[in-house]
Amino acid sequence: MTPSESFNICQLSVEDIALMEELLAVFGEAFDEVDTYSSSRPSDTYLKRLLNSDYFIAIAALKDGTVVGGLTAYELQKFEQERSEIYIYDLAVAAAHRREGIATALIQELKKIAVARGAYVIFVQADIGDDPAIELYTKLGVREDVLHFDIAIDDNSDRHNQKI
Repeated sequence: MTPSESFNICQLSVEDIALMEELLAVFGEAFDEVDTYSSSRPSDTYLKRLLNSDYFIAIAALKDGTVVGGLTAYELQKFEQERSEIYIYDLAVAAAHRREGIATALIQELKKIAVARGAYVIFVQADIGDDPAIELYTKLGVREDVLHFDIAIDDNSDRHNQKI
């Protein structure tokens, strides 16, 4: 069995709350942020509303019915033209299943969804030092070096109020 035949890719729907919960666990482990992805999990109602929305996309890679990877993305409606772009928010594959083509297959599925929605581009950011992600995205797209800024929405955020 070739790697691409050993897993299935599917877009999650409102019926797939259990798979979305598994995907959150995969993200937590892969990003070494288990607390972020598990301590205050959204309710089923919230997840159903998100999965049923026209702006959120969740895609999972399954092996034997178990989530081993996935991505989440947002469709952003543009204002300067009647078009949209897709932003990959999270993409991860469980450590035991990396280098099997799963991440590439997830992005290929997202490309199909983007075409069906009439989007004109998919974009993603990668952290400096995340060489596997940078290698993957370089293989699939054109690199743009940009700066990213987090802007605090309250004055009580220590992380965002540090003097530089």
